[in-house]
Amino acid sequence: MHLKELKFTNFKNYAEGEMQFSPKINCFIGDNGVGKTNILDAIYYLSFCKSYFNNIDLQNIKHHQDFFAIHGYYQQRNGSNEKVQCLLKLNKKKQFKLNDKEYDRLADHIGMIPLVMISPYDRDLINNHSDVRRKYLDGVISQFDAQYLHHLLQYNKALTQRNALLKSFAINHYFDAELLEMWDVKLIEYGEPIFKKRASFIEEFKPIFQRYFTFISQEKEEVSIRYISQMHQSDWKKSLVENINKDRAIRRTSVGIHKDDLEFQITNYPIKKFGSQGQQKSFVIAIKLAQFEYMRQLKNQKPILLLDDIFDKLDSKRVEQIILLVNKEEFGQVFITDTQKERIEHIFENNVMDHRIFKIENQEIKLQ
Repeated sequence: MHLKELKFTNFKNYAEGEMQFSPKINCFIGDNGVGKTNILDAIYYLSFCKSYFNNIDLQNIKHHQDFFAIHGYYQQRNGSNEKVQCLLKLNKKKQFKLNDKEYDRLADHIGMIPLVMISPYDRDLINNHSDVRRKYLDGVISQFDAQYLHHLLQYNKALTQRNALLKSFAINHYFDAELLEMWDVKLIEYGEPIFKKRASFIEEFKPIFQRYFTFISQEKEEVSIRYISQMHQSDWKKSLVENINKDRAIRRTSVGIHKDDLEFQITNYPIKKFGSQGQQKSFVIAIKLAQFEYMRQLKNQKPILLLDDIFDKLDSKRVEQIILLVNKEEFGQVFITDTQKERIEHIFENNVMDHRIFKIENQEIKLQ
């Protein structure tokens, strides 16, 4: 599947935009702040029903306007066409449609248009707290496993209820062990399949990631990913009981898969502390490319790949390695943003690729 045409109105800094794309490589060039990334975010919206950068939908409406609309026209491998629409009006529910039929639940659309985005913000995976890594892990698995997404939603509901109960106990100075145990049962019921799926996914994902990092770094560094969970070596039900007093004191649940994390290492040391900016960027790019490959194999479909300003902090050899990689047959449609027109043009001078280049200036999008 590839995106043939994109239209949007009142989205972020754009009053309107309309583009027709190459089924292979599409580049947006322009200075920082002109809106290159916003175009990628509109494409991301059509896959995930939300922004990559700002989950508050209303803040994605252009200033002084009362709605935004995004329309995407896709072509399947068999030649059939799909139309995806997202419309948000002030004080109205967000509408999401596939071929003019509105979804009852936005979750039903997730996974319909596989997509992977690589952005400078992805370094938060390395540098931020564990909840960022869990969110990433959940987002990847949910794209190809609807049951996982269901379990995750139910687990989070049960966790919210258990935490609310713990706060109520503290405020009202009472305790009901049986009532708390009811939510313990729910946490275990939905949390155990989440734990098992995360563990199996990481084991399958790790060698793919290591292969991509080796390609980008040209075999200069050794890297690893490890899944960290309290559930590896503990009886969940027993741990919940043993930690009741602690939970009552801190007024929240201290045991469960909501405490899971991923450990990232380079040459057996934490990359957060010992990796250079270039190494960290290569690490994250390799994670995202591995995500692409894993999804491609699983769904037998090439996800759309969005590369947002990924060439900064990478040497010219690594940049060319990435471009050569995404032009291979395993990859489908790719969208790239860059501030350096000369760098993009140089890449296509040296390599014959089906591509289109768009210049962004003063909120105008022009095909070069």
